[in-house]
Amino acid sequence: MQAVARFIDTFVPEHYDIFLDLNRKEKTFSGRVSLSGLAKDSKISLHQKDLTIQSVQVAGKDCDFQVDDPAEALHIQLASSGPVTLLVQFTGKITDNMTGIYPSYYTVDGQKKEVLSTQFESHFAREAFPSVDEPEAKATFDLSLKFDQEEGDVALSNMPEIEVENRKKTGIWKFATTPRMSSYLLAFAAGELQGLTKKTKNGTLVGVYSTKAHPLANSEFALDIAVRVIDFYEDYFGVKYPIPQALQVALPDFSSGAMENWGLVTYREIYLLVDENSTVANRQIVALVVAHELAHQWFGNLVTMKWWDDLWLNESFANMMEYVAVDAIEPDWKIFEDFQTTGAPHALKRDATDGVQSVHVEVKHPDEINTLFDAAIVYAKGSRLMHMLRRWLGDQAFAKGLHAYFQKHQYGNTVGLDLWEALSTSSNRDVAGFMDAWLEQPGYPVLNVSLENDTLKLSQKQFFIGEHEDKGRIWPIPLNSNWTGLPDTLTSESLEIPNYSALAAQNKGALRFNTENTAHYITNYQGQILDDLLENLDQLDNTSKLQVVQERRLLAESGQISYAELLPVLGKLAKEESNMVVNALAQTLAAIERFLDPESPAEAAFKDLTIRLNQHNFDRLGFEKKAGESDEDELVRQVVVAQMIHADDERASKKASQIFDHYQNQLEKLPAAIRGQVLANQVKHHESKALTELYLDTYVQTTDVAFKMQILGALSQTKDKSTLEDLLVKWQDKEIVKPQDLASWYFNFLRQDFAQDRVWSWSKENWNWIKATLGGDMSFDRFVIYPANVFKTAEKLAEFKAFFEPQLSDLSISRNISMGIKEIAARVELIEREKAAVQEAIQATI
Repeated sequence: MQAVARFIDTFVPEHYDIFLDLNRKEKTFSGRVSLSGLAKDSKISLHQKDLTIQSVQVAGKDCDFQVDDPAEALHIQLASSGPVTLLVQFTGKITDNMTGIYPSYYTVDGQKKEVLSTQFESHFAREAFPSVDEPEAKATFDLSLKFDQEEGDVALSNMPEIEVENRKKTGIWKFATTPRMSSYLLAFAAGELQGLTKKTKNGTLVGVYSTKAHPLANSEFALDIAVRVIDFYEDYFGVKYPIPQALQVALPDFSSGAMENWGLVTYREIYLLVDENSTVANRQIVALVVAHELAHQWFGNLVTMKWWDDLWLNESFANMMEYVAVDAIEPDWKIFEDFQTTGAPHALKRDATDGVQSVHVEVKHPDEINTLFDAAIVYAKGSRLMHMLRRWLGDQAFAKGLHAYFQKHQYGNTVGLDLWEALSTSSNRDVAGFMDAWLEQPGYPVLNVSLENDTLKLSQKQFFIGEHEDKGRIWPIPLNSNWTGLPDTLTSESLEIPNYSALAAQNKGALRFNTENTAHYITNYQGQILDDLLENLDQLDNTSKLQVVQERRLLAESGQISYAELLPVLGKLAKEESNMVVNALAQTLAAIERFLDPESPAEAAFKDLTIRLNQHNFDRLGFEKKAGESDEDELVRQVVVAQMIHADDERASKKASQIFDHYQNQLEKLPAAIRGQVLANQVKHHESKALTELYLDTYVQTTDVAFKMQILGALSQTKDKSTLEDLLVKWQDKEIVKPQDLASWYFNFLRQDFAQDRVWSWSKENWNWIKATLGGDMSFDRFVIYPANVFKTAEKLAEFKAFFEPQLSDLSISRNISMGIKEIAARVELIEREKAAVQEAIQATI
């Protein structure tokens, strides 16, 4: 893609005074912006997209201007260069694309309502007003709004409202001047919103707002988290929260998870609101997302990347800090364990596919952002690299470096090297030298560890799953061993350490590397080293047990060991009670299930094995919460009950049906921690038209989005063709399935054997509709990613290629098409190679 022109090269904005008059009923708006700044040339350019420009004036005199829609530009001819104030009058349309200014739809007491809000990241402020819509073009903003206001409506923006008495007369909402910030951080919301507020220790007003479709009490949890997280960040960074307010708003329609607009953070409802009947997992996710967005208030808002190719740094940093913050305020959650079972395996799997991008990627045009910034890489891998760096530097030096970075660059723009310089100064270590290979190179290494003639041999090689080209990449690997007497870092391809027996005599326990699983590599222990590790498996800490399972599974995926070798390891962990280890077992069982044919003896043996591996925890925990049990027990119960029902355990299925019968007239009151499993069991074993209709009606009526996701998961268990056809029709009805949730419906049904062929056909038949509905949305590429995640036959690979290869020219999905072909091909080859051995090994466990 050709590099986009930078408009800051012709005009440097200093201040925007914006007035918008919004009409929800007509879905239009009019506005004017007075824009002061420095014209570097007599011909300047501003960004605009789909706006009608009515006039451009300087000092009351009209200027010549030209609208250039292909370039999303407004070219203006001035009399001369120098300081100037432009006045631009314009009109625009409010659309349902969830970018720019858009409506969210909801229902209260049977009455349909809507609230207007904004989504300006990455480059959608230009849809609302003419601007230099680039992160480097920081300016201050005055915003005034008028809208077709009804009783009970309010307007919120980045800064507190001012001139309230005047608003009561004119209907114009005016907000205080923002600090210098990028255009993508400006935001507002207008409609019937309600909220709770509270102040931090330093006096910042924190609020959580939602529509009146939700009880006000559902805001309490996030409010408490937000206040404590801001207090933590102020202490940790040594820099006060920069502006007077930190409002969080839950929106019924929202493209991504949340958006860090300075002072007015917007969220999907599921990531901010917590129902009184919620799970530990739901509460933890809300806490993590709130902590993530609030980290951005410093890292991203106070200090902003110069251009979009350093957006990874914003997101990687915030993804790492969310765990640091939540661990500090809720230590009993042991929240880093969540990253070990979600982010870490996600990054390791994706980053092993040849063709994956590096964390730092050149961005020539903002349109590329959704295609290049792969969540598994930018968020999960990037976060893992930041955890690795924090450990390498030490927490004190890390925090000290951040303080210096914020102090030096506040209200300005930076590149990644600016952060490395601050951290290098605070730690006296070469941060740029250490991080360069990890950021600029795709993939990661496998550390091979073996013993030969009393010599410990270490070597590194890039780890791949599937077809690949090895380019001999090398990384500086933090060894992080549990033994003393070993080097800190492996910087060469190989290393030999003599006198292993003497080294072993000086240390206790089996030799391990990458303790705490913070560095981005895996270890392949071989021979005696592996035997020692597996013999001492029960003595390892829980993170190390999870790590052994994760790493052995990845090695099996790559073909370096057999999948059949995993079964004895799983057997050793059947009585583990750690959420991390139970999750690792469940993830490995799901991977093994791919080798099985439905209704086969091997599948029967696999179900028996699944029941035996989960029996201890099922007997210990059952379905119902016990007095005094830990949050971890609830997390384990969710996994174990799901496994038992999936394996058709008669006792678990019967109990689930009994619980369903008790709550069938009030499904929402089913305990949330087991609700999804109980609902799914009922469809799986007692499906009827009446049942699926009840579920769908409940889905439409409930305002609890977490409950909606559980119903959706249960409906995906259908084995009725007519039910499936009815549901597919409803996917295109926005009154039933919101576009933001369409990808979730698609994935849940696509991964079911019964529904897969029909759902895949549906997506191909309706591709133009999907593209029109979600083409500008961050979830569009999931319709490429999800089939790549689940297809496992040569036939499906051929179908995937036949449908998607002709679309390789579409930059929004081209990278994921290429990656998907490699991913499916690797899975097909693995199953063909390993299927017989895995089935034999499973049947041998009976």
